[in-house]
Amino acid sequence: MTDSNQISVDPNTRGNANLIYILYLVAIVVGITSIVGLVMAYLAKGQGDALLENHYNNQINIFWKGLLYSVVSVILIPILGLGILTGLAALVWYIVRCVKGMQALSAGQPVENPGSWLF
Repeated sequence: MTDSNQISVDPNTRGNANLIYILYLVAIVVGITSIVGLVMAYLAKGQGDALLENHYNNQINIFWKGLLYSVVSVILIPILGLGILTGLAALVWYIVRCVKGMQALSAGQPVENPGSWLF
């Protein structure tokens, strides 16, 4: 007998992909959860259908591009506080990409252009 209230972490389910988006959003406060989500996305990549593959690719891109944007922002802080503005822009980009991914996943659709550097 299985408990229908259990959270599924099977890489072949949308629940796993949604959990990764949630971990990414929680990382805004906690930080380390994005690394957990990245590892989960890499482990699940290649095990799901085309829709899930699209979302796992999107999640991997979100992590690495978000990290790059953050590092550039930290480097730019001494230049008239430009890093603060770019950091805020990177945060908005990160949130928008995660939310758009979650919306597409819940609608059963792939993310449009998961490799995009913009929104």
